[in-house]
Amino acid sequence: MRRILQALILILALTLPLLPQQPGGTPAPAIQPVPEGYRFPNGTVFHYDAEWRLLKAGSASVRMDAAGAEERITATGDSIGVVALLYRVQDRFETFFDRRTFCSRSISKHSEEGTHKRDTIIHFNQARRKSVLDETNLRTGQKKHTEQDIPGCVTDVLSGMFYLGSLPLQPGSTYVFPINDGGQTVNVRAVVEEREEIKTPAGTFRTVRVQPSPDLSVLRNRGKLWLWYTDDANHTLIQMKTRLFWGTLAIQLVRIDYPGSPTAAEATPPPAGGRPATGVGNAR
Repeated sequence: MRRILQALILILALTLPLLPQQPGGTPAPAIQPVPEGYRFPNGTVFHYDAEWRLLKAGSASVRMDAAGAEERITATGDSIGVVALLYRVQDRFETFFDRRTFCSRSISKHSEEGTHKRDTIIHFNQARRKSVLDETNLRTGQKKHTEQDIPGCVTDVLSGMFYLGSLPLQPGSTYVFPINDGGQTVNVRAVVEEREEIKTPAGTFRTVRVQPSPDLSVLRNRGKLWLWYTDDANHTLIQMKTRLFWGTLAIQLVRIDYPGSPTAAEATPPPAGGRPATGVGNAR
């Protein structure tokens, strides 16, 4: 059951790209500039439910807001129902990235998973080409500090989902981009497979299916992940599925709260660690 819940959290963060890169990996490719006319979904909250073998396992929400010259994404992941009784999960994520380049500035995480409780923050220093991770075990007080090389501009596990959605996503296309989660940088190869009509609790959508995977042969057979984006200019993430040896976990969109709605105002996730966010502009 613990593996199922860990996958629930990780699938929102592009599950497979978080696997550690092995020595000798290919150099990280450059991130493409934000396409002209692309509109960030500021003030919009996306709500998802997770299911494993007909069992409702968890829920998650993702929101983006303008933050000065940057964009801010906040996300939550919680176990629910019977699963929550067996293994409690309550995670909070917050990331900031440059809206012109999609380069990540920082990502923070407050993780409560079973008996494990941690606060983690990762800063991305493009000038020094370093990711700097500081982590605190909230149960023991033990602290961890590490630095890893990065190729300069990288996405993180949250901004990477939106970066992929900003691309044209024409069937037959392949995109490669770097993701860093405090360890070694991983190159993600995203193959745009085909168009599909998908039915979710939020409605029926025409979508384009994308399969992202690590650009490393040693990791490619450890599982598969698919993402379904709407086949329109918004490229809203509608559905995610990961197939591992213990089965398939599916996450589907159940509701969208648009800017200005009372539910969107109430659905703003707290910042990671429970501290007030600073420098965040009002959604438009």
